[in-house]
Amino acid sequence: MTTAKKSAQRLGFKSGEAIVYPAHGVGRITAIEEQEIAGFKLELYVVSFDKDKMVLRVPTGKASSVGMRKLAEPALVQKALDVLTGRARVKRTMWSRRAQEYEAKINSGDLIAVTEVVRDLYRSEAQPEQSYSERQLYESALDRVVREISAVNKITDTEALKLIEQSLAKSPRRAKGADAEGDGEGDDLQEEAA
Repeated sequence: MTTAKKSAQRLGFKSGEAIVYPAHGVGRITAIEEQEIAGFKLELYVVSFDKDKMVLRVPTGKASSVGMRKLAEPALVQKALDVLTGRARVKRTMWSRRAQEYEAKINSGDLIAVTEVVRDLYRSEAQPEQSYSERQLYESALDRVVREISAVNKITDTEALKLIEQSLAKSPRRAKGADAEGDGEGDDLQEEAA
């Protein structure tokens, strides 16, 4: 098992460490195992996702190619919270195309990209109801951001959610109470209404 530990440390991941797996969000490496699969010895990270009651086994050599990464630095978390205070950028393409783009951002594992989805799909109480698929994407993105911020800042999910909601409340769109679509240009709104 010493070889497993040595190469695992070389890649920068160790047992007990919290990581981000792009397709599933924040997990914890519970062990580094060696298994024989189809006659080959493979070294695997055993990644547990407690909230989803799921365990993944990721070959150590494939960890970087599948996008597994360490948690974001506190500075990046602050940058993500700042992204939430910005104006929503919603392209004027069909919903199915935008939904695919949002899904790709969520599964990219990039904290800033996932935060942009939260910002773009957020609806305040005063705004019109979201469609089911919009709400699903929003909640999926929000869950990923909440889990990473809570893991990085060592706070509860509820406290992380409050931080996110405070940042969203500072956004220009929320201040006006208008549903601003487009790239933050007032002209876009008038064109869309016409």
